[in-house]
Amino acid sequence: QVQLVESGGGLVQAGGSLRLSCAASGRTFTRYPMGWFRQAPGKEREFVAAIARFTNSTHYADSVKGRFTISRDNVKNTAYLQMNTLKPEDTAVYYCAASSITAFAIDIRAYDYWGQGTQVTVSS
Repeated sequence: QVQLVESGGGLVQAGGSLRLSCAASGRTFTRYPMGWFRQAPGKEREFVAAIARFTNSTHYADSVKGRFTISRDNVKNTAYLQMNTLKPEDTAVYYCAASSITAFAIDIRAYDYWGQGTQVTVSS
């Protein structure tokens, strides 16, 4: 198993930046592709970004492409989500997740380990 803890959320004005971190503990971090998801009030949890297990291939939701960057540091056992040019519609609880069943995934159903979430609020 792997345990995930997110940090870095907060309140920021539109156009600002935040960097979320996801610290992993437990089994070898490099075993897992990582993903970031978000859930706004009254909405379903949605995919934001994913990074592969070994190749560092990435994929982004269209709504964040060009503004957000996912990365991972396999020495620090940490995944990151750099968020630039934030918009009010980016306001949500952001979750990191790990998958034990595939090498790379954008489907929420492929992720079986989840952090507790961190709130991101973007004011207009």
